Order: sequence, then structure tokens, then C-alpha cells
Amino acid sequence: LGKRVVIVDDSIVRGTTSRKLVKMLRKAGAKEVHMRISAPPTTDPCYYGIDTPEKQELIAAQKSIQEIADYIGVDSLAYLSVAGLYRAVKAERGSMCDACFTGKYPLGKPSDQEDKQEQLF
Repeated sequence: LGKRVVIVDDSIVRGTTSRKLVKMLRKAGAKEVHMRISAPPTTDPCYYGIDTPEKQELIAAQKSIQEIADYIGVDSLAYLSVAGLYRAVKAERGSMCDACFTGKYPLGKPSDQEDKQEQLF
């Protein structure tokens, strides 16, 4: 009881799972709950192989970081920056797809599939 808890997760997509987890921790007696995300905010869907929800379902596309923190019920929330992601993997910017974090699609955004995943095979 009365403990400070830090949750580390790879991403927050819709926020529903994080919100449930925070409620469980508070019910168990957590005094403070802080969350750290090991990727930048997912603001755009992936059309190239990862099955992400449509943009309007992505919480980071709709809310600020503080609004997300308020929604999921944490005392603080921080994400890795896009620059920090590239530093962590020792890669140059533009050497890999980061469209889900930046909205900049290397092959362009499929106009006929605005919010649908591209078929790769």
C-alpha cells in the first residue's frame, strides 16, 4: 500500500488497456502511477504490415500527452522521442519507416486505402 509504481510499455494504441491496468494498480493501493513508453506516440496507422487501428482510433492522434495521461489515470506519462528512437537503434533518420510516429510514409499514403492496411502478399 502507498507505493509508487512505474509502468513501462512498448506503446499506447487506444489507451483502453493502460487505463484498466492503472485502475487495477490504484485499487491495489498504488499511491502514484507513472508510465513510460519505449516508442514515440503512435499517431498514424501502418499501411505496410502492422495491423494498427484507423487514425481516429489512435489515442495519440486525438489527444495531447497530458490528455492521454488524464484519460488513463497516471500521474505522469512520457514517450521516447523520434530522435531518441533513432539514437537507441544507432540508425540515421530516414533509414527505416517511422510513418506510424511521424505520418511521413516512405512510399506515400495509399489514397484508395486511407485507413486500411496495405496487402503485401
